[in-house]
Amino acid sequence: MNLRHFGKRAPSDGAKRGQPGRWMALAALGVLAACGSGAGFHRTAGEIMGTRYAIAWSGGPDCGPSLAGDLARELGQVDAEMSNWRADSQLSRFNDAPPDRWFPVSAELAGLVALALALSRSSDGAFDITVAPLIDLWGFGPEEPGAPPDAAAVEAARRWTDYRKLEVRLAPPALKKGLAELRIDLSSIAKGHAVDRLAWLLEGRGCGDYLAEIGGELRSRGRNPAGVPWRVGVAAPDGSGELPLLLSLSSGAAATSGDYRNFRRHGEARLSHILDPRTGRPVVHGLASATVVAEDAALADGLATLILALGPEAGLAFAARRQIAALLLVRTEGGFEESYTAPMLAYLDGAP
Repeated sequence: MNLRHFGKRAPSDGAKRGQPGRWMALAALGVLAACGSGAGFHRTAGEIMGTRYAIAWSGGPDCGPSLAGDLARELGQVDAEMSNWRADSQLSRFNDAPPDRWFPVSAELAGLVALALALSRSSDGAFDITVAPLIDLWGFGPEEPGAPPDAAAVEAARRWTDYRKLEVRLAPPALKKGLAELRIDLSSIAKGHAVDRLAWLLEGRGCGDYLAEIGGELRSRGRNPAGVPWRVGVAAPDGSGELPLLLSLSSGAAATSGDYRNFRRHGEARLSHILDPRTGRPVVHGLASATVVAEDAALADGLATLILALGPEAGLAFAARRQIAALLLVRTEGGFEESYTAPMLAYLDGAP
């Protein structure tokens, strides 16, 4: 892969801005295409959380093909805990529960909410899992979308959206809300958490080489069947299917948040599914996608959404200050302009 498009690779201010061109957003990261057909590797794939998952693994005696069933059951448990689309999930039952009472949940759900609240505090509310009323209002929830809401409806929904009115207790694990209509939506972080659950299971069985992906969020360890670090292809955000960039990921996780997959059109307006809780409206900046590499997939997933909500300038500054490995693609009249932090250079395949 020729990475000359990036130009010089020594960002002096912690970030690099490239030139407009045919750069494409980092998007779906393909597991089965990445792992090839090496001997000793096992694979499974299916559907979860309204998207596809794919896993490839190899290792010791407990890493045989029968592990596929355990992986599927683990994903089913995540769905039972965290799905907004299942009325019987722990999350849905909490959303329906009365306020000002501790609601018992799994340790995993409590831990994920604690991470989400930390991201909310660090971004002054640009990331907020209590955004569910706004998601439904703008037509990105379970119901069929209608016309965009008026200002009064947006302000009414915002009254029920406030991460500061959500509390989490880790021992014993429980959640409590301070507003009657406050509801949680974990779509911005749950897929990453599910990937982590797969990774924990694989590592617990002694599988030293694996790559697990759910809907573009992934985590890997070790080497692929060719004996080299996992090289993960990324798809173009224009739907062309091109893979203009590769990441090299021997250990860690990657996630992409973009406005090019899930959006609505109303007349000439293009409504992104990424909502800014501080305004109650879809984001309107030019940032097409944000990709983050981190130690675990839940953190990468949440950070990618947070950066996309902040926008190109504030998002890049947020990542650079915290030494987050991030790559942003911004729409311009000439195509896309890439911006990335210095830590991302370690993962770009072919970087010196």
